[in-house]
Amino acid sequence: LGPSILQVSTQSTGDLRGEGLKIQVMANASFAEQDFDAVHSRVHRGDIIGCVGFPGKTKKGELSIIPKEVHILTPCLHMLPTLHYGFKDKETRFRQRYLDLIMNEDVRQRFYTRSKIINYIRKFLDNLGFLEVETPMMNIVAGGATAKPFVTHHNDLDIDMFMRVAPELYLKMLVVGGLDRVYEIGRNFRNEGIDMTHNPEFTSMEFYMAYADYNDLMEIAEQMISGLALAITGSYKVKYTPMGAEEPIIVDYTPPFKRISMIPELEKILEVKFPCATTFKEESSRQFLDDLCVKHEIECSAPRTSARLLDKMVGDLIEVQCINPTFIIEQPQIMCPLAKYHRSTPGLTERFEMFVATKEIVNAYTELNDPFVQRAQFETQAEAKAAGDDEAQLIDENFCTSLEYGLPPTAGFGMGIDRLVMFLTDSYNIKEVLLFPAMKPEEQKDGKEDNTAPSSSS
Repeated sequence: LGPSILQVSTQSTGDLRGEGLKIQVMANASFAEQDFDAVHSRVHRGDIIGCVGFPGKTKKGELSIIPKEVHILTPCLHMLPTLHYGFKDKETRFRQRYLDLIMNEDVRQRFYTRSKIINYIRKFLDNLGFLEVETPMMNIVAGGATAKPFVTHHNDLDIDMFMRVAPELYLKMLVVGGLDRVYEIGRNFRNEGIDMTHNPEFTSMEFYMAYADYNDLMEIAEQMISGLALAITGSYKVKYTPMGAEEPIIVDYTPPFKRISMIPELEKILEVKFPCATTFKEESSRQFLDDLCVKHEIECSAPRTSARLLDKMVGDLIEVQCINPTFIIEQPQIMCPLAKYHRSTPGLTERFEMFVATKEIVNAYTELNDPFVQRAQFETQAEAKAAGDDEAQLIDENFCTSLEYGLPPTAGFGMGIDRLVMFLTDSYNIKEVLLFPAMKPEEQKDGKEDNTAPSSSS
């Protein structure tokens, strides 16, 4: 992309850059078949040019093009930042990504790596016999995840619709229809906070596998993510620098990954015996959890439901331990309206979340396939929504009806692509791995980076 030109009386040199490569242009009037001064007086840094000539070498042996003709294909009408000082201001880089890509080769390589990561995941699933599908981005009911949706309006139907928070329910309906292994890589939208690891629209990969359970998915996760780390970086041990850290940490993706059972671990850390998980819906258990959070100064905004209190405890006490890939497993049913109940421990589910460098990147579970229990779980969520929980799910009648036709034993897996790219490219800010991240309009800028805490994980 356009050369940097140093004008000299009979000779002009500059670097021609394009597609991550650089070659020097060494123009000399003695070889020119044009009016040398007329052409080169109009060439500036950033211009896109075409050269016709022959290869040569400088006195230092650097490969160069010696042009006979130089044509300005597209002029650059703005002064590029100098190579010496560079283009480093983050706010400007994110708003003018095109200029960021022109000036910073490491940024270009980061997005090439992102593409390689997505291609690896796609090939991995294809090799396991999965079918890639596409499902609707707009829904009448916002379901599939505990999150606050964006609302839009369909003019022809004259109804409000929700941008999808997750493709889960549609993908499970495809399994009901006999597509036993399906996956989708696409965008989701959650009307929540923006911070270093959250963006309102983000890319996820979800797959659903008939005749599998959460144990099978943990094995697949270990194979896929450890293999991905090795393929992208050449090692299972990957450097990552958290925000504010002076030194990078080493994240070890060597399988197998550590597994932590959620309730026993909380009991161990807090040195207290929890009520039976089957009673977590009761007010006495909710009050027990509320008092525990107050005692240990764990903040939880209203509504202080059992599910939210447990989530905050896990975030403050367990997630912070998870540097290397770690599975937190067997969450209570009250936290997982779409997960299947645990086969041997009442009140718990066959679910896991995987954390890397204290951040969630995977949520997966054996799917609930009992239509009556699923409807009851949705009704509990609807009650929570009526109590003021904007992130709770409503009843999806179409999905409940599909379960009545028979969902085979199935396991589902969701992974955040953006965060995974962050960890494998040593980027602590999600904006670094999104070509065009969400930004405040410039007239609203207050000079500070937006670190608003999100309402929930995405």
